[in-house]
This record gives sequence, structure tokens and C-alpha cells, in this order.
Amino acid sequence: MTGLVTVAPDELPSGRRLCEIRLAHAARSNALCPALLDALADALAGAGRMEARFILLAAEGRNFSTGGDVARFRDAVAEGRALAYADTVVGRLNEIILALLGAPALVVAAAGGAITGGSTGLVLAADMVVLGEDAFIQPWYREVGFAPDGGWTALLPEAIGAHRALSIQMRNARIEAPEALGLGLADLVAPDDPRTAALAAIAEMDAAEPDALIAAKRLVWDEARRTCVAAWLAAERQAFCARIGLPETARGMDRFLSRRRKRHA
Repeated sequence: MTGLVTVAPDELPSGRRLCEIRLAHAARSNALCPALLDALADALAGAGRMEARFILLAAEGRNFSTGGDVARFRDAVAEGRALAYADTVVGRLNEIILALLGAPALVVAAAGGAITGGSTGLVLAADMVVLGEDAFIQPWYREVGFAPDGGWTALLPEAIGAHRALSIQMRNARIEAPEALGLGLADLVAPDDPRTAALAAIAEMDAAEPDALIAAKRLVWDEARRTCVAAWLAAERQAFCARIGLPETARGMDRFLSRRRKRHA
């Protein structure tokens, strides 16, 4: 591990194993970069090796994750390595999303604050989502000039409909936690700590028969459906890489970063 992700194995009263995985780069709002994504992939592989029946995906700090680190993308453009960097980040994120969908465990995401850009895919791929009252989902692709990644076209249209999924991106709409609950993008909105509520939900499932729920997950996310998602994610990756080196994308990143600097000045 690099310290960007922490792993806390635990044993539930039933004797079944829980693996809590936390994004731990709060200083950068848990923005997605190659090192963090590599650590997250390693953590998920570790959960598989320990035969965890539950995976709790959470984050440290105010925000769950602000998605791809725009400043790092801009640096990659300036250094002439934009395509390789984008291919690595989006490709690794796609692998993680598919790993979550195919995991022989129930994945519960507990998220507060910003869930933006590609990090939304970590929530879309979870089997249960618990949001804090301050949580919101927002694409931001329109503002930066990126093509969507993280399942915004591969997973979201199936969840809420194609027209609505596209409309959210066209308007860069901010989906607050209550609206996410109404859309079916969240299962619970916690008045206090979403992690505590997520642990309570895990305890309730553990007291029932989680293996039956995992069997249901395998039927929902069978090989045929996951193959379709993999193809759609691959198309997202191709479109993202096609746009990352364009002059208008560089200008979009510059505008975005300039506005962010002014907000924090």
C-alpha cells in the first residue's frame, strides 16, 4: 500500500469476514491518480484472498472523491504524456469497477461530500450505497472538456434511463443525496455518519444469509451483463483518450483550475 488507501480486515459475529477499504488521500479530496487506483485494486484483490463476504468502501476526509485529478492531467498534457496518463487512469478505474461488479462479496459504499467525475463509478458499482446528508454526485465533464468515464455512460443509463443520464451531463447537474435516493442511486441517506449506517446495514445482512444475497448478485451481474459493461467502459476509455490531447480540452482544464484557485484564494 502507498498510504493512499487503507485496509482494515475484521470478523463479524457470524465469523464471516469484512474488509473495510478507505480512500485515504483527504488532502487531495481522494482524487483518482495511478498510485491511488493501484492501491485500491490491490486492496480489492486482498479482500478476495481473505474471502471477505462484505467489502465496505469508504473514504477519509470531507469528500468521498473528486474524481480524476485535473491538475495531474494538465501536467501530463504539458509534458507530452497525456494519452499514456489518461489510458492508465481510465483503464485502471475500469478494471476496479468490473472487479467490484464481479466480486464474490457484497460491496457497500459509504460516501459523504463530493462524488464527482470518474469516482462516481465506485458508487455505481457498489451493491448498496449509503450517502451522508452532505453527499452529492456531479459529472463536471462539460466544464473541463473530458469525455465521461467511470460508468457515466456504461452504468448510469441502465440505472436511471438514457435520457436522464445524458441530461445530467448536459446540465452538469448536481444530484444531492435525497435526489440520489429518489433516483435509486442510493439505498440510504444517513443523518449522521454514513459509515456507521453502512456498518449497521452490513450487520443486518450478516444476521440473515449473505451467501444467498451474493448468489442474487451473481445472477444480476452475470457474465453476459458484465461483458456488456466491459465493452461500454472500453468505449468510455477510447473516447476519453481521444479528447485528452485536444487544444480545447487543455483550455477547459485551464479554466477549471483557474476557477478552483480563485475559490481557494
